[in-house]
Amino acid sequence: MVDNRYATALVIACVLSILATVYLSVAIGTQHWYQYSSPAVRGEGNITELRSLYEEFMDGEFDEKTYSDTLFRLNGTVGLWWRCVLVPANAPWYREPDVKLVLECRSFNLPQQFTPKYKEPGNHNSGEDMLRTYLWRCQFLLPLVSLGLVVLAGLTGFCACLCRSLTPTLGIGVLHLLAGLCTLATVCCYLAGMDLLHRVSMLPDKVDGSLGWSLYLALISSPLHMMAAALLVWAARSHSQNYYRMTAYRVA
Repeated sequence: MVDNRYATALVIACVLSILATVYLSVAIGTQHWYQYSSPAVRGEGNITELRSLYEEFMDGEFDEKTYSDTLFRLNGTVGLWWRCVLVPANAPWYREPDVKLVLECRSFNLPQQFTPKYKEPGNHNSGEDMLRTYLWRCQFLLPLVSLGLVVLAGLTGFCACLCRSLTPTLGIGVLHLLAGLCTLATVCCYLAGMDLLHRVSMLPDKVDGSLGWSLYLALISSPLHMMAAALLVWAARSHSQNYYRMTAYRVA
């Protein structure tokens, strides 16, 4: 028989865990982790240059400098798996006063996620930047580890429900705590990686960068997982202590 306090704690923990997992999943699948605000384009020369950048971005070979420059100049957004730019919907680029812009995206495939980063983006002779390389790899691997831990915790909890046992609750809480830490580490790696990128690739004049809502979703999911972990650990410890007291009372 489970005390009402423990049952309430378990229900709240489940709700928090579901919310955190949904937020993290949405964050992983969207591109609004970091966004750039570029000035309006003026002059035929700028239009030609930007169109060339866009075509290279969409159809050219994968190169960090190329896609970074395009993101800087075309109001780009970049996430863990996507990079996108805002371009005119019709062929005459920026020749109309109120041109309609559409979002064009390219995904980072798996080999591209493991592509080394260089001390000078685009210059393969400058040497590999180990710190940026491993920050990038961590920022895409850690959220997958976090989701895997939550799935494992969910399967363990389902089996515990079938067995009508609270014994695995402590382990489930620890798994949620690790998931929250992995998510927090993802955000930290991403922010550190973007800061290092901006140090080696200076933003053009009048181009501003800001954090996007996808990153905030991931940031919110981390404390939600940790709160779920705290409730699960509390329920497990309190139930265990109460059980031992009842056992000792019956023996006495």
